[in-house]
Amino acid sequence: MAERITFYLACTVCKNRNYHYARNKKKEYKVETNKFCSNCKKHTPHKEGK
Repeated sequence: MAERITFYLACTVCKNRNYHYARNKKKEYKVETNKFCSNCKKHTPHKEGK
């Protein structure tokens, strides 16, 4: 079976952790996407955090 890790996507503006995400453990890059932040009330970049 493939090993998967679960982590949170945190807003880069307010540092609020809004979304959780799962990916393969063997990936060597960090996830960064534009998502809606309910705290900021707008779309902001979200980065991978623990």
